[in-house]
Amino acid sequence: MARAILSEADIHPAIRNAVATHHHDVVDEVKAAIAAHPVVVVGMAMNPMPTKARAALKQAGIAFEYLEYGSYFNTWRKRNALKMWTGWPTFPMVFVKGTLVGGATDVQALIASGELKKMLA
Repeated sequence: MARAILSEADIHPAIRNAVATHHHDVVDEVKAAIAAHPVVVVGMAMNPMPTKARAALKQAGIAFEYLEYGSYFNTWRKRNALKMWTGWPTFPMVFVKGTLVGGATDVQALIASGELKKMLA
């Protein structure tokens, strides 16, 4: 099943550039980290789930790059741009070899099943 995303034809030409470039600097920063590191965790302060994902990866002995964008009190627009780009509604966003694998619970399941090690092999 393909994720629902509004077709560019359904976005008025006058705002297409605004949609396409909304906080593209943050998206580009995450893309660069994904290209440079096998595992990337994108999170935010004050949210316990990015901490859980990082702890699970550390316990499994898996190196990762961590990017943090604000907290519940700030930087929500930048985080929103990441949500719009990925389609993933929560933090953390965990990427393995360029593939979004989900959040903390998802990465814990991949570690437990051995799938994450297979993805990194």
